[in-house]
Amino acid sequence: EHGSWDRGHLNGYKVVWVPFAGGKPTGKARDVVTGFVDAQNHARGRPVGLAIDRSGGLLIADDLANVVWRVTGA
Repeated sequence: EHGSWDRGHLNGYKVVWVPFAGGKPTGKARDVVTGFVDAQNHARGRPVGLAIDRSGGLLIADDLANVVWRVTGA
């Protein structure tokens, strides 16, 4: 979800996964990466784009922190 910047309560500051089959969603969105908003509703990052690298890592572009995060399995 692309994070909002112009709202009192920040919304969408996380990366979610939605299961699909046959081109249609088959279940609810599930959180994959969270933590971009702290307990006081202050943004710590703002995910704006995703990609998968050659080794299967999830790349998350963050235009608030001006970084690209790389997420891999444990």
